[in-house]
Amino acid sequence: MLTSKRQPAATLEQARRFLDSVLLPLWRVMPNAVLYRRALDVKLRFAFSFYGAQIVAAALEAGCARLLTEDLQGGQRIEGLVVVNPFKA
Repeated sequence: MLTSKRQPAATLEQARRFLDSVLLPLWRVMPNAVLYRRALDVKLRFAFSFYGAQIVAAALEAGCARLLTEDLQGGQRIEGLVVVNPFKA
């Protein structure tokens, strides 16, 4: 899409730079069976939606200390991870 639907289309070199500088640093945790099993455990323990549990599981897998979200209970601790609602005072 970056090289075809965007106007003007990005060159292949621009697309590579975007991948290297923006996308790859975000991909610290890749989906795998262990991550999905951990998400299921989080879902069952905390009664989260599966989507929310996947986010928590990925944050835990990445070694995060805080998870910024307005969708979960702020102040909640999950295996050393603290949920923070950035919109609460």
